[in-house]
Amino acid sequence: MQASPISAASVAKASSAPVLAVDYGRRRIGLAISDEMGLTARPLATLTRTNRQNDLRRLREIARKHGVRCLVVGHPLNLDGTAGEMTAEAERFAARVEKHLGLPVELMDERLSSWEAGQMIAARPQRNSRKRKPGVDETAAAIILRDFLARKQSRAAGKG
Repeated sequence: MQASPISAASVAKASSAPVLAVDYGRRRIGLAISDEMGLTARPLATLTRTNRQNDLRRLREIARKHGVRCLVVGHPLNLDGTAGEMTAEAERFAARVEKHLGLPVELMDERLSSWEAGQMIAARPQRNSRKRKPGVDETAAAIILRDFLARKQSRAAGKG
């Protein structure tokens, strides 16, 4: 699966439904979701990987629960834009998700998203709260989604 420009069909489908972003990893999958208008991104959950079939089943359940019509999978490239160790693995995962969920999947450059997520978490004030705080994986997914939504909005603005 190649990183490709966002198609008009996937933008139209995603414009009135939440978009689910995935930060794919060998041990964990970070998830983030947008609002229906595609304006905001928020961390959703971190799934601990079990096996391919179970991981896809859980993604399908989450996508259905939230009414998702488009997914974005982080595309791990090196800083210079070349393919890294995880690039092909993330591309295969995105292709499997698209096939098994029957939803359009876009790849989004995720360079420095995990680093930025770590910085954001470290900068959070330490409050003694019982409310669950998002971890690095789902925060990275929210950063990937934020960047995807910004790119989609700038392309839509450029056409009008």
